[in-house]
Amino acid sequence: MKKLYVILLCLSYSSLFAQEDLTVIVTSYPDNQIVEGASVELSNDARGISFTERTDAQGRVIFSSLPVVGGYQVSVAETDDYLEALSPMIDLRSNQSRIVRLTLVSSQSTELDEVVLVGRSASQINRTDAEVSFELSELEIEALPIEGRDLTRVLYRLPNVSQATGFYPEAPNVSINGANSLFTSYLIDGMDNNERFLGGQKFAIPSGFAKNITVLTNNYSAEYGLTANGVVNVTTKSGTNELSGEAFFLSRPGPVIDASSPFAQRDLSGNFVRDGFQRYQGGVALGGAIVKNKTFFFVDLEHTTDLKDNLLNAPSLGVNETVRGMNNFTYLSGKIDHNWSANFRSSLRANVGLVNIERQGGGLEGGVTFPSAGNFQDRNSILIASKNTYVGTNWTSQTNIQYARFRWNYGRPVNENSPQVTVLDPSELTIAVLGHPGFVFDQTENTLQLQQKFKFYMGRHTLKTGFTVISADHQLFGGGNVNGNYTVQLTDAQLIDLRNRNLGADLGVNDLPADVQVNAYGVELRPTEFGERQTIYSIYVEDQWSATDRLNLTIGLRYDYDDLSQGGADQGDLNNIAPRLNANYQLTNASSLRFGYGIFYDKIPYAVYSDALQQNTTSAGYIRQLQALIDQGILPSDTDLDQITFDGNLGASLDRNDNVSYLNGPTPAELAEQRDNIFSNERRILNPEGYQNPFTHQFAPDSPRQTDG
Repeated sequence: MKKLYVILLCLSYSSLFAQEDLTVIVTSYPDNQIVEGASVELSNDARGISFTERTDAQGRVIFSSLPVVGGYQVSVAETDDYLEALSPMIDLRSNQSRIVRLTLVSSQSTELDEVVLVGRSASQINRTDAEVSFELSELEIEALPIEGRDLTRVLYRLPNVSQATGFYPEAPNVSINGANSLFTSYLIDGMDNNERFLGGQKFAIPSGFAKNITVLTNNYSAEYGLTANGVVNVTTKSGTNELSGEAFFLSRPGPVIDASSPFAQRDLSGNFVRDGFQRYQGGVALGGAIVKNKTFFFVDLEHTTDLKDNLLNAPSLGVNETVRGMNNFTYLSGKIDHNWSANFRSSLRANVGLVNIERQGGGLEGGVTFPSAGNFQDRNSILIASKNTYVGTNWTSQTNIQYARFRWNYGRPVNENSPQVTVLDPSELTIAVLGHPGFVFDQTENTLQLQQKFKFYMGRHTLKTGFTVISADHQLFGGGNVNGNYTVQLTDAQLIDLRNRNLGADLGVNDLPADVQVNAYGVELRPTEFGERQTIYSIYVEDQWSATDRLNLTIGLRYDYDDLSQGGADQGDLNNIAPRLNANYQLTNASSLRFGYGIFYDKIPYAVYSDALQQNTTSAGYIRQLQALIDQGILPSDTDLDQITFDGNLGASLDRNDNVSYLNGPTPAELAEQRDNIFSNERRILNPEGYQNPFTHQFAPDSPRQTDG
């Protein structure tokens, strides 16, 4: 019975986001004095782990760089002075240093009149520093209703996190502190998972592969940067000595059981859906040991198919039909953990995402885009990461490397070799769009990340330092339609004839009369793939100093350099120095006073640079115009025209006066000699002064506050 009382007195407490450490602080009850020389055992039967250390003069033991799994427990054996003490089960997440407080009760006599059980909040207001973070454990993820098992949709339940609506449907949907969702940073096991063209996740981890989700919102460690917004880190599952898994299938049959609603909802891609929406989802997961206590595996496969109906409504053509589309999401994840020795371990993780979103034509309330002009959006990703940890005497090292590939084909056409045709009735109202989406956007990003971290334990000081290099090769095949985009106008007789043919949704570009009037014609003259390599260098150092038994200070410094910031200048943004300072003073066993300050720099989205390339030109006339701007002082006098210009996409536009015949418009090759003389409504240049990384100053003053541990 006394042992039960002791367990209830043990307090566990999560704190700083760092390498996977577990700090045990041993105190005595009821005087709350530190206990030096106590023998503390850390065990994990699921992984065959057992370590024993003695507390130092601060009553502290640090178990460094542990495997990120659940099922840890710390204990102190019974002695002549104290009863046995046993902690609750402890889970670790990636890049975490967790503190567990163990209270020893005198073996002489202990009488408890009352035991109060207190649940721990997802809000982690700690006694170590001024970091503001929130997390969801595996049990909470499993218990909460999550639409489509999409983890981002459960984050809205956390403080400082809200749902975002971007300027395109597939924009990331998580906003932290009300900031732009494109600048939220996503990590998997502490490693990069950001699509760098605009922003958002490369690989959307489903709930079956997630052990923990942590959101850092303010004043986090200098170890984290490239965002002035917030950090979302997902810790993935690992296998244990026990074989375990899950299999599931769920269905949303659609109109058969759906209640009627006038409001459209969004599917998992962020696009609006309503009538006829159905979902079918299934998956399997399995984890266990390949070699007991040494090699472990975990695999997860999940697939979702969404069916959705649009209304194709073109009254003047006698068309009023439902057209069905389909979205497919397939996510495959696997992880192998291996213990080479007691001090050295490695893990290998792979994630493959295949996402296909169909735009089948029509619209929620009706539309005139016919299925022949339908297209697909592909968002396919591959991540392969190796994480290697070595534990030395009073120091640890972590060396990580990751390769990632992300392909975003925003408008893969159903009819790739077709022109686009916009059909007008005699009154010049659009009654049909046929053939091709009218544009090309096919972007590929190959990224390599190297991450090195060190941690040194020096009495009251814990020193963290490390560097990261993220190098991404961007390639974009974009622009207009090389097959041409036509705007045609039917006569009354042609419209009646076309309607009488009753082609319905099967209407295509070849069904229009050959002599239809062409009002406008546009064609891409420079279909090309272009891009740039973006490399970001980051380095940090941070000291976690236990100045006294009650006062903790964290002093850090971070520096980032993004070579994309050079733009059209001679050098990039070199002054991204980000100091961090946190202080936490423990007032009582259950309250603390905190203060934090830091500078946080944002990334530069590659789209800023890419747009300046795509909508650029080196034509002689454009160069003369830019030189005139330099001469007038509008552009800097030292502007290098060769550095700010680029042969981007170029489209030609012809009108009714050019007598273009239907489906026989001039090809890019036939218009090649006119490229330098073509008028463009908009052109861009690379900034001759380069690009500055945006940044914020973040303050976290705090009044005395109750904590959960």
